[in-house]
Amino acid sequence: MNKKVAIFAFNGEMMCFAHALLNTLDLFEKGYDTMLIIEGSATKLLPEFESGTSPFSGKFHACIEHGLIAGVCAACSSTMGTMDTAKRMKLTLLGDMLGHPSMEEYIVAGYDIITV
Repeated sequence: MNKKVAIFAFNGEMMCFAHALLNTLDLFEKGYDTMLIIEGSATKLLPEFESGTSPFSGKFHACIEHGLIAGVCAACSSTMGTMDTAKRMKLTLLGDMLGHPSMEEYIVAGYDIITV
């Protein structure tokens, strides 16, 4: 399958972000080329995944293991105080658009964009 989907997760509410994780894994398992980009207030959730205190930590780490997390917004993780967490987790910091990841890169590469 050649279908490509980039999920930009902006919302920092765990239940909303959990759906971004679940859909990322579901699409990947069904053969889609899937990427998750962690943006906005969603970057504040990184410490919960790092410590394992979130019930969705396993799903987050499965996304990492499968190479599905394209990266974390550099500007937002800095503002939310989680940039060091992203670095410890070896997540790529993205910031080609004034410190934020640009959707254009994914559009040019043929990805459909979904925002949550």
